[in-house]
Amino acid sequence: MTYIFLQHYWWFLVSLLGALLVFLLFVQGGQSLLFTIGKTELQQKMLLNSTGRKWEFTFTTLVTFGGAFFASFPLFYSTSFGGAYWVWMLILACFVLQAVSYEYQSKKGNLLGKKTYQVFLLLNGILGPILLGTAVGTFFNGAEFIVDKGQLTDVAMPVISSWANPWHGLEAALVFWNVCLGLAVFFLARIQALLYFINNIDDAEIAKRSRKHLVIETALFLVFFLVFLVHLLLADGFAVDPATKEVYMQPYKYFMNLVEMPAVSVVLSVGVAGVLYGIVRTALSGTWRKGIWFCGTGTVLTVLALLLCAGWNHTAYYPSVADLQSSLTIANSCSSPFTLEVMSIVSILVPFVLGYIFYAWRALDLRKIDAEEMKEKGTHAY
Repeated sequence: MTYIFLQHYWWFLVSLLGALLVFLLFVQGGQSLLFTIGKTELQQKMLLNSTGRKWEFTFTTLVTFGGAFFASFPLFYSTSFGGAYWVWMLILACFVLQAVSYEYQSKKGNLLGKKTYQVFLLLNGILGPILLGTAVGTFFNGAEFIVDKGQLTDVAMPVISSWANPWHGLEAALVFWNVCLGLAVFFLARIQALLYFINNIDDAEIAKRSRKHLVIETALFLVFFLVFLVHLLLADGFAVDPATKEVYMQPYKYFMNLVEMPAVSVVLSVGVAGVLYGIVRTALSGTWRKGIWFCGTGTVLTVLALLLCAGWNHTAYYPSVADLQSSLTIANSCSSPFTLEVMSIVSILVPFVLGYIFYAWRALDLRKIDAEEMKEKGTHAY
């Protein structure tokens, strides 16, 4: 295993974790639809339990995603998490609020009341996907930071990276294309939540209402996603000269990445087709309930392909618009060869972990959620 192979291998794993995280955001999407799809207290309880039994998967994947970035590309971790900390702190606060809300909303004697905790879940369902999508948008549109490894010799402040403005990441929300991606992720999360409700809840009224809203959410998702995708393919990208390591602006860089990496293009095409198939067939059929698996698989493949375009093929995956040569690549921000090699050996256990997740997921979904279960005494329900 060469050093270059290890760098590409770990960018693939980080991208895969990011793609799985976007799929699992259907939990947040479901929270944002709590009062839209659930018109009665019993229906809201079914919706809460449908997503509530999966929120740990989303939270764990988010933490694993951050941990993998820290271990394999520590300079990104210190630059983004240490510089754009307001964005990441808001994202973390949203997910912590979610955990507290699920665990305490039904507890007797809670100080805030059940409705307050449900509003907290609604906020997490809206802000979580938008903030994550906006943060990922900086992978393509850049962020305002400066990297100076010479700062390590400064005894008073040995900090390699510094942020070029006092907003520390919040300025990403002022870039239209970042917000566009954030809104696309938000509406995709809501689409997947609707598909999951149809699959996971045995209630005719919820299924009917979910199919109706599926068309609206899909239209909004396509507007923002297509605007972002077309802009991405036509925009100048942050390329890296393989000989000199100089970062420069290349016309149609991300489009050229797809041309020069046909396998990634195929993954993107299959992913988009899977998303559309899951949505369209569910919308046209009154009985088909498996749309979440086609749409979910398509989401993972689509996001994986986009993230590979951001880091592979001599591309700066975290560009700096304050100082172009400070941009981070998989070559200049990765861990040592020894660290990457040892972690690669440990990554052999990943299929076993995925197998356990599949087993746990299947065990939780053996019985469809229905009104009778929510009324049963002694049943663990949120």
